[in-house]
Amino acid sequence: MRKSRGFTLVELMIVMVIVAILAAVALPSYRESVKRGNRRAAQSAMMEIVNREHQYFIANRAYADEGDLAYTLAPEVSANYSFAIDVEAGPPPGFTVNFTAIGGQASDGDLSIDSQGVKTPAGKW
Repeated sequence: MRKSRGFTLVELMIVMVIVAILAAVALPSYRESVKRGNRRAAQSAMMEIVNREHQYFIANRAYADEGDLAYTLAPEVSANYSFAIDVEAGPPPGFTVNFTAIGGQASDGDLSIDSQGVKTPAGKW
């Protein structure tokens, strides 16, 4: 009797089912992890903008809008968020940095921080 080599169709189907189950479990977790990573990158950029705003205020006695601040988002952040700075003349003067989620990040929601350090939404920080 000759011993056959290779896999049977049943064995291949079992392996395919196992791989499909593992992918179904792992893929949503991976996507959430990517969203959290993108959010952390955006929060880091927001904190850098806040620092630059405070430095600008010390030098100019006023807060800067996007044009005066001349800040460019890193490509990995700009692919997932757009930003705007709302300046309030006061008194007291202030600003709010708003990041709007776009593309695949849109389901994660928007982020903002103001000149007093109030971060919204609180659950995302």
